[in-house]
Amino acid sequence: MKVVILGAGFAGMKLARSLNNKPGFDVLLIDKFNYHQFQPLFYQVATAGLDASNISFPLRKAFHKSKNVRIRLTKVTGVVPAENKITTEVGDIGYDILVIALGADTNFFGNQKLIDYAFPMKSTIEALQLRHRLIENFENVVISRSEEEIQKLMTIVIVGGGPTGVELGGAIAEMKKYTLPNDYPEIDFSKMKIFLLEGTGATLGPMSQKSQEQSQKYLERLGVTVILNTVLKDYDGEIATLSNGETITTSTVIWAAGIKGNVPEGIDPALVVRGNRIKVDRFNKVHDHHNIYAIGDVAYMETPKYPKGHPQVANVAINQAKNLANNLRRLEMKSKADMLEEFEYDDKGSMATVGRNLAVVDIPKPKLHFGGFFAWLIWMFLHLVLILGVKNKLQVFINWMYNYITYDQSLRLIFKVFYRPRTPQKEIEYIKT
Repeated sequence: MKVVILGAGFAGMKLARSLNNKPGFDVLLIDKFNYHQFQPLFYQVATAGLDASNISFPLRKAFHKSKNVRIRLTKVTGVVPAENKITTEVGDIGYDILVIALGADTNFFGNQKLIDYAFPMKSTIEALQLRHRLIENFENVVISRSEEEIQKLMTIVIVGGGPTGVELGGAIAEMKKYTLPNDYPEIDFSKMKIFLLEGTGATLGPMSQKSQEQSQKYLERLGVTVILNTVLKDYDGEIATLSNGETITTSTVIWAAGIKGNVPEGIDPALVVRGNRIKVDRFNKVHDHHNIYAIGDVAYMETPKYPKGHPQVANVAINQAKNLANNLRRLEMKSKADMLEEFEYDDKGSMATVGRNLAVVDIPKPKLHFGGFFAWLIWMFLHLVLILGVKNKLQVFINWMYNYITYDQSLRLIFKVFYRPRTPQKEIEYIKT
C-alpha cells in the first residue's frame, strides 16, 4: 500500500512514525522543509529564549533505520483524485492512499495591509524574522533623536488573545523587565508599551473562566495592556486603527488572531468549510473520496462531542494520526477491513504559560484548574515530553534552566541577510538597500 503523506507537522510526523517499518506499507512523507517544527515554542524563538534548532528536528534523522519511509522536499501544487496522483514542483507522484496533513497557516482575513505589514508567527522562519525586528527596533532607538520615532519603535501590538498571543505578550514583557535594560542602559524602558488586542470578552477564550481571569491578571501584572472586545481594523506600517476608533502608533504589529487550513488545489471547494478546513467523516476520510484522508488542523470532523469540529491543537492531530495508522493497518490486512474504529477525541486538558512561574492549566476529568508555579511546572514537563529527540529535549531544558537562573537569554542576534516570505514594504526597501 503506497501511502503519501503531505506535511510533516504533528499529524503527518506521527502517522509516518506509526507506519514506520510496518510490513505492507510504502510511505512517502512530503514537506517543503527538511525538519519538523515544534510550533508551541515558536514564541520562545521569537523572544530569544530558544534557538531555532532547539525546536526543529531533522526529518531524515527520525527515519534513519526505516525500511519503508522516504522523504521528499517539495511544494505540493495540486491533487488529482481521478488519477490517484499529486502534482509537485519536482513532478507527479502516484498514491494508493493520500493523507493531507498540511496543517494551518496565518489567516489575515483578506486584509492586504496586514499581509504586507504585520508579522505572523506560524513557522520557525517567521519566528526568527520577528526576533530580528524586535531586537533591531531597540538598536534603532539608541540612535534615534525623535521622541515620536522612539515611542513608535518601543510600542508593540499583539493581535489575538489565544495561547500564542498570551504567551508572546508575557515573554516580551519579561524581556522588558529583565533582559533589555541590561542590553540598553541608555534607554528608558518605562516608555515601552505592549498592547494585547482580543476581539472577544476574555483572553484564552476556549479555556475555563478561571484561566481567562488569571491569564489577564498575570499579563497586567507584567505590564501588558489588555484591550478586550476590540479588533484591529487597519495598519499601514505606522498607525494601528482599532475597531473602537482609537489608534496606536507602532512599528511592530504581531498577528496571532486566526489560522486557516492549508488546502491543496484539486480538493472540491464544496468540501471546504469555515476556517478553510476539509470535511471528513469519523474515520478522517475526505467526503466523496475512497482513498483520501485529512488529519490535524486542516481536517474538519463533526462529532456529538464536537459538533463544530475539533480544536486545532497538537493533541488532536497526534491522536487522529494514531487512529488513522491503526485503521490503515486493518485495511492492509483486508481480513480486518470491516473493523475500522471511528475517531473520538479524549480531551486531556489545555494549558498556557504567561511568564516565569505563571501559567494556567485546565483538566476536564476530573474537573481541575491549576494556576501559578505548579501549573508552570506542568506546562514545562509536558512540552519537554512532546519535543522530538533526546538532544532537543536536553537543549531546551538547559536553556530554560539558564534563563530561569540568570534572568537572561543568550540568543539576541541580528542576521542581516534574511529570507522573508511575507515582507513588510519597509523591510523590502531595507533589504534592497
